[in-house]
Amino acid sequence: EARAKAMGVDMRGGQPTPGNIAGGLTTIEEKSLGAIAKAGRAVVQEVYDYGETPQVPGLVVMDSPGREPEILTGLAAAGCNVITFTTGRGAPQGFPFVPVIKITGNEKTWNHLNDHIDLSVHQVMDGDESLASAGRRIYDAIENTSSGTKTKAEISGYVQAMDIYVTGPVI
Repeated sequence: EARAKAMGVDMRGGQPTPGNIAGGLTTIEEKSLGAIAKAGRAVVQEVYDYGETPQVPGLVVMDSPGREPEILTGLAAAGCNVITFTTGRGAPQGFPFVPVIKITGNEKTWNHLNDHIDLSVHQVMDGDESLASAGRRIYDAIENTSSGTKTKAEISGYVQAMDIYVTGPVI
């Protein structure tokens, strides 16, 4: 953060995003708690620098900015072959080199952006599906995508620009 301030950049002012705020988040801490909750009960094995390839199995964390294009680029650089991207309000993410499976737990988002979202697990929130069943559907989507099934972003041709997170001086 000190490096960003020295460059005149307000890191805290950009997060949470306007979409996050419209969705009910008020602080970056609340946004971070949501990210932690998505990891479930697994123990974090290691924390890696941006774009660094994990060397251990299990849950690992990449130190990265909060912007989707930079996150997707970092995950691809680290060696991800398929990326799962959760969205509450409907960020229609895609990436040029790695398929991105978009998942939502928000029924309104699913109904409104069905052409852009690959999978909805809102049934868990409604009490109509078990977490294990939804997890199985996510696993199946990863397996199918890994076997060649196209994601909605691939089908529609929607991809974001590749943004590389620069961590040092640029000349």
